Amino acid sequence: MPAEPSRSEEFKRATAGAVRAIAGSDEVQVAYQPGAAGLAGKRARLPAPTRALPPAEVARLRGIADAMALRLRHHDDAIHAARAPVARDARDAYDALEQARVEIVGAAHMQGVAANLQRKLNEDAEAEGLDRMSRAEQLSTAQALGLLARERMDPASIPAAARHILDLWRETLTGDADRALDDLAAERADQDAFARAARRLLAVMDLAEAEAESEEGEDSEEQGEQGEQSLSQDNSSEGETQTREDDQDLLSEAPDSLESEASDAEADEETDDDSAAAPDEAPAGPQQRRKPVEDETGAAYHAYTRAFDEEIGAEQLCDPEELARLRQQLDQQLQHLHGVVSKLANRLQRRLLAQQQRAWDFDLEEGLLDVGRLARVVADPLLPLSFKREREMEFRDTVVTLLIDNSGSMRGRPISVAAMCSDILARTLERCAVKVEILGFTTRAWKGGQSREKWVADGKPRNPGRLNDLRHIVYKGADEPWRRARRNLGLMLREGLLKENIDGEALAWAYRRLCARPEHRRILMVISDGAPVDDSTLSVNQGSYLERHLRDVIRDIESRDFVELVAIGIGHDVTRYYRRAVTLVDAEELGGTMMKKLAELFDQDAAESWARAAALRAPLVA
Repeated sequence: MPAEPSRSEEFKRATAGAVRAIAGSDEVQVAYQPGAAGLAGKRARLPAPTRALPPAEVARLRGIADAMALRLRHHDDAIHAARAPVARDARDAYDALEQARVEIVGAAHMQGVAANLQRKLNEDAEAEGLDRMSRAEQLSTAQALGLLARERMDPASIPAAARHILDLWRETLTGDADRALDDLAAERADQDAFARAARRLLAVMDLAEAEAESEEGEDSEEQGEQGEQSLSQDNSSEGETQTREDDQDLLSEAPDSLESEASDAEADEETDDDSAAAPDEAPAGPQQRRKPVEDETGAAYHAYTRAFDEEIGAEQLCDPEELARLRQQLDQQLQHLHGVVSKLANRLQRRLLAQQQRAWDFDLEEGLLDVGRLARVVADPLLPLSFKREREMEFRDTVVTLLIDNSGSMRGRPISVAAMCSDILARTLERCAVKVEILGFTTRAWKGGQSREKWVADGKPRNPGRLNDLRHIVYKGADEPWRRARRNLGLMLREGLLKENIDGEALAWAYRRLCARPEHRRILMVISDGAPVDDSTLSVNQGSYLERHLRDVIRDIESRDFVELVAIGIGHDVTRYYRRAVTLVDAEELGGTMMKKLAELFDQDAAESWARAAALRAPLVA
């Protein structure tokens, strides 16, 4: 007789059936896996429920499932993609506005679905600490616009925890932004009209250019100008501006091959007084395409102010209850990854322990008494050469630092995998008497935070340098045992934590910490998924300002012998920055790659081979 299905299995089946019914399609596939939820085509991935299934978990899972089902029912990918902006912040806001629309429209006549979505929204607002936010910039633009649009469409749907921060955001809105939000609410039943209204709102907020129709007309004109330019070689000022904008877009993908071309285009613009507006006239919004401000003073990289930067322990960024909840979430995801990565970790451990077998020098005149010589000592207590001393093993005198990118682009599976691999690696190396430090880097706010506020109050002086508040996080200190720091690693799963990434200063910070360590061998492993990006800084400095500083820091570290530097890029080619580097296509490969590269570092023959390869590549990354 077959066993009766468990409560969690019944819940899975019922939820999957509800998703298909609300979506109006039997072709929808529902999978339950550890980790974040996601929707790809008609495949919905939901977090795996626990066996206990407490009411709070049931409510949250039903809310996530209903949100996906409504998107499948009321959303058209082609219409959405036709007007989607290119810039990251603009696209995040555009997606948030569309998700708010489908949830409000879809739940209008289904009270149960509306209740599930409301509980999920309330829990998300409390988990992200919206009720503790005291400044508008603490809430990302995408979240703020999504909530403001939701409020215009259904005021009752706004969580109580979000009301204060939304009041602060409303004070920053202009009349045009307010009217654009009204247009969104009026057009919510028509996705195409809603998308046009969304683009108008993004343009008003300086997140993207004007609405899509005007963009298409401008594109056709610019293409015609480029065709005439290729035939006549007549570099008009408008053609130069278009070339410079295209080069700047491509620099984000292949800076090495195109950096010189972009520099030539910028140099040509300097000779043309009418080629573009002055930098001060350009809007200061994030991800706006503009002419980079030339560094006329030739000053080195600097920060406008460091008064608002912070180096903080992970336990100080949220209360103990939330930290425990996040750690429990990380443990659930570890069950899925633990098998594969643990095998690799055990293989690394066996290799390390084999290298640190204790070796002794015998027949010495002083040291530890050799128990194998006890009979000789009893027979003649004054007989010399009855002592031994353990040989010093260089391998034991090692510290490893993991520096993890905590930027918004790591949100979702990449940051989850990074947290899990850090946890497993810390435990593995601790068993091998190798100390491990785990660090993260991000910024305190979007749009520059208090640093930008001070810059504006000071009259917006030119060439301000880095213009955001750094947040450097210590998840685990090198001398802190894993059992005491294990809860801190769950903080990486807190979405509100992930903002901008200023890699150069973070790398220099981790390097200084390592140099202060007493160990003779120091290894620094960087995990990142993109080039350094901070919209506030790049809007008022040269376009390559942060990237150039990162290259300078890497070159300085690699030219010294204090630290062995290795980098792992997730979907991002880091080999053009670092001599020792590897690029991954999928975040799921991170655990095995981390173990493999550390094993190669500890394997003398492999390390020497890697060093020779790095020396051959040195001119390419210098």
